[in-house]
Amino acid sequence: MKIKVGVIFGGESVENEVSIISAIQAMKAMNEEKYEIVPIYISKEREWYTGDALKDIDNYKDLENLKKHVINVVLYAKNNIYVLQSKGLFKRIINTIDIAFPIVHGTNVEDGTLQGYLGLIGIPYVGSNIYASVVGQDKVFMKQIFESCNLPITKYVWFFDSEYQNSFESVAKKIDELELPFIVKPATLGSSIGISRVNKKENLNSAIEEALQYDNKVIVEEVVPNLIEVNCSVLGNYEYQETSEIEEIMSTDEFLSYRDKYIGNAKKSHTKGMLATNRVIPARIDIKMSEEVRSLAKQVFLILNTSGVCRIDFLVDSKKKKVYVNEINTIPGSLSFYLWDAVGKKYSDLIDNLIALAIKRYKKHSKLTFSFENNLLSNYSGVKGMKGFKNKIR
Repeated sequence: MKIKVGVIFGGESVENEVSIISAIQAMKAMNEEKYEIVPIYISKEREWYTGDALKDIDNYKDLENLKKHVINVVLYAKNNIYVLQSKGLFKRIINTIDIAFPIVHGTNVEDGTLQGYLGLIGIPYVGSNIYASVVGQDKVFMKQIFESCNLPITKYVWFFDSEYQNSFESVAKKIDELELPFIVKPATLGSSIGISRVNKKENLNSAIEEALQYDNKVIVEEVVPNLIEVNCSVLGNYEYQETSEIEEIMSTDEFLSYRDKYIGNAKKSHTKGMLATNRVIPARIDIKMSEEVRSLAKQVFLILNTSGVCRIDFLVDSKKKKVYVNEINTIPGSLSFYLWDAVGKKYSDLIDNLIALAIKRYKKHSKLTFSFENNLLSNYSGVKGMKGFKNKIR
């Protein structure tokens, strides 16, 4: 019997389109002899849809027309079965799934929100749990944890929009601790959206305001000199971790931009996802540095208790041969399949590994104790009890 895999993608984030590309790549790579693929698209209006038309990238050119060929649904648990039920007056069960496979990027999907809902209804799901997802989406949380674990990171400061709006002087004072040039980023966004490089202080305000269009929290980091950007993917859980090949990113901008990642110079790049990025595989770094990158990647993966497949991004000072941990992507673009392909792991095998890890975690989680046998309400005296409670708080 095939496993029914609900591939969840989309969401209200500005990374909605990136998620669509990543999900369709994954669905095409899935072994249909093992899995029955059930696509589940979350629109920017937070509506959920299912239907085979969601498997074709060309259908997304006209979203309003696409919605006419799919069904608006909700996902919930019914008698220990995970069902997709239609909305509206005449509700009916459209389909069921055995496991959820989130391939999502950005706010309210990758950041633990979706993982929390899937955990709440009790369905097994692929990827990191809610805690790792939250930290992995927030660059400030992430760096604070890396710092506490003595991992090498660049110097940074952060602030909320309210501090910037009410007291620019205090924000400027923080930023004065950094050396130009620096990078200004929204704290909880990915895909290099809203990021600016600041070479002169007179450009600082416009960079901050650009970031604040996407987030209420901003992080400012020193730029690494003599920069080489390298990435390494990690697969596994807290019990074991394996690393992929290391890639070197070739940016055409002053930093790796959204255009570099997803558009590049490739024709029909709307179907390529992270494949549109200009890269060198393997990265042109020596064996010692490669070993350091792989070791740090595993440490990051383990420290955050991530699961499934992640990509850890690094910044390297090529002259000083110094490696800095930049960030982790708990659901990387294209699931970093190209980095695993480079070490002989086919995309279909990577997906098999991810689903097996999710099932293993679900079984292990099911054996844990979440409640005690004694009932705290057994001696509750109803209305009288509430009267007593009211008397106590007066």
